[in-house]
Amino acid sequence: MIVLPAIDLKDGRCVRLLRGDFATVHQVADDPVETASIFAAAGAKQIHMVDLDGAKDGTRKNAEIVQRVASETGLKIELGGGIRCMADLEAVFALGVHRAVIGSAAVSDPDFVAEAVKTYGERIAVGVDALDGEVKTAGWVAGSGLNYLDFAKQMEALGVQTLIFTDIATDGALSGPSMERLKVLKAAVSCRITASGGVANNQDIRDLRDAQMDAAIIGKAFYAGTIDLALAVKEAGEQC
Repeated sequence: MIVLPAIDLKDGRCVRLLRGDFATVHQVADDPVETASIFAAAGAKQIHMVDLDGAKDGTRKNAEIVQRVASETGLKIELGGGIRCMADLEAVFALGVHRAVIGSAAVSDPDFVAEAVKTYGERIAVGVDALDGEVKTAGWVAGSGLNYLDFAKQMEALGVQTLIFTDIATDGALSGPSMERLKVLKAAVSCRITASGGVANNQDIRDLRDAQMDAAIIGKAFYAGTIDLALAVKEAGEQC
């Protein structure tokens, strides 16, 4: 299982939110590049980054930081936030990003997802962000009326190979992953599943690994000091 430590960017700062609520934003590290280097030193090979400015209003403001992380750390970057058209994908990949995450646009414009997958293949992932089973959009503030399983199956039919599932109720709460929903999702589609939200400690990583999740994102647990990242990477297995 791949371990992806996370860096969320807002106005050039490395921040965290609680359950996606922008009113809870707070800075958790001084330098995103230095933070990414710490991840690499712990054995991580990939990193999950979110441009929160892009996620909320569609204007990505943190491209320079993303480019520096890519060029200075050698980590493979998975980036989401504000990716809504093919031009956005071209711009993101020009920064050195390995995989782009399509979020809200996958709900509103599935034709874009189909074109993206046709052009970039496995370098495209789709975020399945749900609260009480309903997919949320626009930085998790707007409802879609879509059940997360139905949406996942729709994305699978378009050729998406990687889904990043976030149960919003657990995100940033250090309450443990949404294991039951993750297991149901894993059984429902053939896509690779990345678990996001709720990871609090090393036992959570072992549980996700044993449930055969393909990847897990570690966010607040690292910044709060409740997880040993190097141990998590080691116990997760080969990081390819």
